Amino acid sequence: MVTDIEGDTYGEDESKGGMWALEQKIDQPMDEEAGRLKNMYREKKYSTILLLRLAFQSLGVVYGDLGTSPLYVFYNTFPKQIDDTEDIVGALSLIIYSLTLIPLIKYVFIVCRANDNGQGGTFALYSLLCRHAKVNTIPNQHKTDEELTTYSRNTIHEKSFAAKTKRWLEGHTFKKNALLLLVLVGTCNAIGDGILTPAISVLSASGGIKIDHPEMSNDVVILVSVVILLGLFSLQHYGVDKVAWLFAPIVLLWFLFIGAIGIFNIIKYDSGVLRAFSPVHIFHYFKRRGKNGWISLGGIMLSITGTEALFADLAHFPLSAIQLAFTVVVFPCLLLAYCGQAAYLMYNKQHVHDAFYASIPDGVYWPMFIIATLAAIVASQATISATFSIIKQANALGCFPRVKVIHTSSKFLGQIYIPDINWILMVLCIIVTAGFKEQSQIGNAYGTAVVIVMLATTFLMILIMLLVWRCHWILVFIFAALSLIIECTYFSAVLFKINQGGWVPLVIASVFLFIMYIWHYGTVKRYEFEMHSKISMAWILGLGPSLGLVRVPGIGLVYTELASGVPHIFSHFITNLPAIHSVVVFVCVKYLPVYTVPEDERFLVKRIGPKNFHMFRCVARYGYKDLHRKDDEFEKKLFDNLFTFVRLESMMEGGSDSDEYSLYGQQTQGSRDFLLRDNTNNNNNTFSSVVDLTVSSCDSIVPANVINSGMSSGQVSSHTEIDEMEFLTNCKDTGVVHIMGNTIVRARRDSPFYKKLSIDYVYAFLRKMCREHSVIFNVPHESLLNVGQVFYV
Repeated sequence: MVTDIEGDTYGEDESKGGMWALEQKIDQPMDEEAGRLKNMYREKKYSTILLLRLAFQSLGVVYGDLGTSPLYVFYNTFPKQIDDTEDIVGALSLIIYSLTLIPLIKYVFIVCRANDNGQGGTFALYSLLCRHAKVNTIPNQHKTDEELTTYSRNTIHEKSFAAKTKRWLEGHTFKKNALLLLVLVGTCNAIGDGILTPAISVLSASGGIKIDHPEMSNDVVILVSVVILLGLFSLQHYGVDKVAWLFAPIVLLWFLFIGAIGIFNIIKYDSGVLRAFSPVHIFHYFKRRGKNGWISLGGIMLSITGTEALFADLAHFPLSAIQLAFTVVVFPCLLLAYCGQAAYLMYNKQHVHDAFYASIPDGVYWPMFIIATLAAIVASQATISATFSIIKQANALGCFPRVKVIHTSSKFLGQIYIPDINWILMVLCIIVTAGFKEQSQIGNAYGTAVVIVMLATTFLMILIMLLVWRCHWILVFIFAALSLIIECTYFSAVLFKINQGGWVPLVIASVFLFIMYIWHYGTVKRYEFEMHSKISMAWILGLGPSLGLVRVPGIGLVYTELASGVPHIFSHFITNLPAIHSVVVFVCVKYLPVYTVPEDERFLVKRIGPKNFHMFRCVARYGYKDLHRKDDEFEKKLFDNLFTFVRLESMMEGGSDSDEYSLYGQQTQGSRDFLLRDNTNNNNNTFSSVVDLTVSSCDSIVPANVINSGMSSGQVSSHTEIDEMEFLTNCKDTGVVHIMGNTIVRARRDSPFYKKLSIDYVYAFLRKMCREHSVIFNVPHESLLNVGQVFYV
């Protein structure tokens, strides 16, 4: 049977030539294998009792950071003194509407809806965009990945505004890199939050000691704070699972106490502060204070810190539980707390530096001090845990060096501990606490980090609303205009405080951004090198079943970043060594822009070439929230899936009278002739050649010269070769060798100085310090074979 590749079936690939078509037939994408695993995803529904329970638990995990803001807002808003009591009402009005517009309306009811199957944070937004547009800078995705149950996306109409936005975003590499840079900027500043939140929260809570002992030196407060921070970071390796059940009661007590004290102060001092609910006082505030009022927005903004953590911690609880907790408990208690402090300051404006503790009635002062300290620790723990998750997500997207990840809970996989990051955070946090010594300077730094993360989220949300939600452009414009006006106003205010501590998060974020970008750049270049240097499957099959070498007993696992094609390290291996294993499995481990890959959909296995080549491909897919732990499970699951594939293949063949059916029931023919047509560049001449191809029972195609070398359809049959399951089992028992490529990236000699510095020193140092793949996969040293190669960029 002769088929013209220029026909309807293959016309779209005509310009790529006949060898390209042959290559695609030999090593096809795993469409069938992925489709076989497809299931339907159904969102969970929660009963009322369970929803109330989850809402209660979310208080301890999600709202610790936002809830402790009353400790330091008024002090950072009026760092010197209060000149006019009406300024207190104006500042309170700004706090009320900041809490209403940003955490309540924007985040709880809009941004949190842009979750990736329950996952929140900057990377969740980026993964949504990557699924709806080809903006991933590492193009390792294939349509087979779209068959995952967690790979949800909407169909975009070709003439819609969303389609125009999609084409604009995909149009140039610069836009993809700019989008990634935006995500990394937001991520790096979120890491900065993980440093500054423990510093300002613990320092502010510890400052309550001085209220009862005014003569106490500030150095004592700093020492107490440092001791608490040391204990907090030193206990991280135990995990929060054992004490997490205490978090929700502590934070609930905190909210109830500050709300009750707020009511007490409003009644006792001045209920007139409630007029701050009128936004007209905001206008009068700026009119009276002018530039100083504008600069004070840096302190006002601290009232909404922790909002990004609210979104990032969305994975722990359903959205409805978080919305319920915020609207019923968090929002009203915070409003009462700020109103109560404002009422107290109306008659005690000289106490603005310690407004929170000074406004506490004497009878509950020490219980409140204990609860405040515990709440500050809970808030710090939430941001530290969020930082660990951020680093893991960045690692999954190829934006951060591989680091050691320890699971601290056997029940909750999301609870992890990263030793290296923990000690870095501890050192930086103590330096910030001991170096600044004052809440105001740390507050300035904190505000800068928070507003940058919010701006990054706003820009990503604009794209989400256009591409994912497909909102009308007028709605997108309203959301963008209101968000950017508010956040850019706050950003302009924090710029005035760059020299008063605001430079700290910028320096921290810049260092992490430099590391992330350099690592990602090296990762992309290594992937491009593998893509461009991969060898042809036709060439491999042309070597014959022995691959031109001696096939020794055993299984060779060749690790590669390629989901199709043969990596360059394999050709380097077989051209320098005289033998190769009886069974060769190309293993590709890749992360996808989904939050998780279900366990039963993780591995895709297929055969490469005819049976007597004993070559397979296995693709292991992970989401950015999947935690690839160091254990023996990876190799075990790989072989389980490989044996299952061979068993199913044999069953399908046994149920057929001939070799005319592939593994999943697609009819094939024992032998086909393909007309390969190629266009040459010389004088536009066209030539054709007929090549005899044989299709095995798994739809692999073999060139004629392979047939002539001994591989005929009769020889492939089960009558002439031993049972493959027994053969694979014997090879596995003989021994498994893990073959890994060690690609060294170097800058070219004519490269600029900054590129040599970045690649030859920074990237090389990061590669040396990061965990090797052999450690992650728990490969025994005696079973490891590294194949080195140098690549110049």
